[in-house]
Amino acid sequence: MVASTGAGNAIAGTYPAGPVTVVVPFSAGGGSDSVARLISAKLGEKLKLTFIVENKPGGSTNPANEYVIRAEPNGQKLLLGQVTLSINPSLMPGLPYVPLRDLVPVAHIGDTPVILVTSPQFPPTDLASLMDYVRQRPGKINFASGGVGTSVHLAGELFKLRTGLDMAHIPYRGSAQMVTDLIGGQVQMIFNTASSVVPMIKAGKLRALAVSGAHRLQALPDVPTFKEAGLDNFDAPSWYGLMAPKGTPDPIVRILNTAVNEALREPEVKEALSEIGVEPVGGTPAEFEHYLHEQQTMWANVIQAAHIKIDP
Repeated sequence: MVASTGAGNAIAGTYPAGPVTVVVPFSAGGGSDSVARLISAKLGEKLKLTFIVENKPGGSTNPANEYVIRAEPNGQKLLLGQVTLSINPSLMPGLPYVPLRDLVPVAHIGDTPVILVTSPQFPPTDLASLMDYVRQRPGKINFASGGVGTSVHLAGELFKLRTGLDMAHIPYRGSAQMVTDLIGGQVQMIFNTASSVVPMIKAGKLRALAVSGAHRLQALPDVPTFKEAGLDNFDAPSWYGLMAPKGTPDPIVRILNTAVNEALREPEVKEALSEIGVEPVGGTPAEFEHYLHEQQTMWANVIQAAHIKIDP
């Protein structure tokens, strides 16, 4: 980040001219919404400002993303960015925007790993037995997702690529019915973000076999990582971060980045994120941007290998 100038200090001194809106590309009540409301409340406290969360679901998150991209670059409209920004450019060649060109990375809030979750009625009780079970029944075992091209669909495709297993993909229109059918045993497994399924795993409604990432989740200490369970080349994190429209002044980006990092160091914020399976990250905007480039490359490779394309 460049050094602050006199003009920059003047901009920072007048920021913002009104309430700050954090746009969430999903409905209220989910993992993204929970992260946005937690961080927005903390930013409001630290900056003595009014932060409002606006839910704008649908359209593979593209309407929300474009809504923020078209906003005035004054720091008053921010995006709770997440993994679809890393996926959609490769999944939808006709996309009318380029995330890493049209949005400014402000702060990397945290990552939520993917958990391999099964119905409690499904016979395998660990990753090794599940892989043997599927291998003996090629094409007959399925995994569900909330739709073609979603991050959890692509996590399943990545698992297939890493293991060579033949499984059928069952896409749903959203996650609610998918989870209901998984609990009831109509589908066998899902690869879902920790922030979406940790409460149901804790309640015993779902069985977790393995979690992506380098270490176990604090919220699920008994669930091994994929590497511990015998698969050391599978990782499919989802991420959360604040993004701003291109052209947002650097001093405003620094103000927001500093406040997010301060919030992530607070024990109560760490605990609240951990409860929904999100691990705080933090760091500079430049580090966040580097991470986003890595994520986009990883998912582009999966999409190409699995031959997946959808219309934006």
